[in-house]
Amino acid sequence: MDQGRRPNKFIANRNNKIYMDLKDIIREHALPFLPAKSLFRFKGVCRDWKLQISTPFFAHNQSNNFHRVTGFFCQSLSNPPSFISLDPNSCGIPDPSLQFLPEPVDIRTSSNGLLCCQGRTGEQPYYICNPATKQWKKLPKPTANHGSNPALVLIFEPSLLNFIAEYKLICAFPSADFDNAYEFEIYSSSEGSWQISREVFFGGAMFMPCSGVHVNGIVYWLSKMGGGGIVFFDLTMERTQRLYSSQNGCLGVMDGKLTVTSAYGQALTVNVLSNSYTNTMGMNSRVKAWDRKLHVNLSDRSELGALPSYTHSAHDQGAVLFASGDVIVFRCDRALHTYDMKTKEFGRLSCEIDHDMRIFGYVNSLVEI
Repeated sequence: MDQGRRPNKFIANRNNKIYMDLKDIIREHALPFLPAKSLFRFKGVCRDWKLQISTPFFAHNQSNNFHRVTGFFCQSLSNPPSFISLDPNSCGIPDPSLQFLPEPVDIRTSSNGLLCCQGRTGEQPYYICNPATKQWKKLPKPTANHGSNPALVLIFEPSLLNFIAEYKLICAFPSADFDNAYEFEIYSSSEGSWQISREVFFGGAMFMPCSGVHVNGIVYWLSKMGGGGIVFFDLTMERTQRLYSSQNGCLGVMDGKLTVTSAYGQALTVNVLSNSYTNTMGMNSRVKAWDRKLHVNLSDRSELGALPSYTHSAHDQGAVLFASGDVIVFRCDRALHTYDMKTKEFGRLSCEIDHDMRIFGYVNSLVEI
């Protein structure tokens, strides 16, 4: 009988060891996958967790592991920034109006926890900030005049190999030397300076502010040309080209590919770019540039209200205001609604919207600038 009890005792000891190490497992392998607001609260659990979460290495690790969109910054021309959290209990920021910055600002673009804002006074400088930690940096003055409403795209892709956050800011601006042309200026955080590309786009387009996205080294903008269109700029080759497309809507990134999400009639439709080289193919080529990824019928959901028609004004990009990752934000009547592509569930964001409201996706990250 004694021999029969020994294995049970051994197993009990092993289980006890696992239980005793659970706090270390959580600290090392669970905390880096949580949003910033939750982590700030967890500093109060114990001294070890506080020290762990407060280290620069942990912030670097968390920014590499947590990439989920947790909320949206909203701003109209007449109002300061505000923030809407998809989960207020776990995700949030201490200062939604960004008053920690040295002057009132307009949000221009966002990327993986970082915002690019432009001051409203003086020379209207650019600021890169992390609203979760209130860290910010003022960028040097660009070489070119970007205008009062620049078409900016911020690119920040966390990397385990880069302990210091490196990012780029790309601006498409009307050329001062050529009529109906656009030029491109790029700021690199690693070099700390701006550089104007030698490429000039002569397509006679008007780049739409706050419409740009970055996908695999290429920046895309919606543009006004013949009723719509897309222009892309290859960062590696520094070459630009018009992407002929009948797609109108909101540009986004899903599963590493460019998407256009639109709302027509009573339906949400997501199309993904499957072949960007159809411009160079023969006239009778049957190769499709776009594939349909999603089609959701809203006609049986009377509580959503009516979808506004698509427009091409300077500030209004239609019914769909955001569509990246798994989340779509669209407006019906005077309300903002969400659609989760994973759960196939609808939600409603509690805020009042203006006709010129802009929406910026936000990741609750601890990334240090």
